[in-house]
Amino acid sequence: MANNDTGRNRVVVPEARQALNQMKYEIASELGMTNYQTMDKGTLTARQNGYVGGYMTKRLVEQAQRNMSGTTGTTR
Repeated sequence: MANNDTGRNRVVVPEARQALNQMKYEIASELGMTNYQTMDKGTLTARQNGYVGGYMTKRLVEQAQRNMSGTTGTTR
């Protein structure tokens, strides 16, 4: 599936695209997918792809909560 800006994959703040991609690659690496940036995502299982997206969402929610509360720690 092509990565485009329609539907659910649309980046609301285009300036954040690079940071989101970097986060995706870091999380994939933490999950043991060291060559995630160049690998064919179609060969991964739904579970593997879901882990990356799920952990991204979890981390983004944590960052938003810290911003809202005024704290700055990390929880990795």
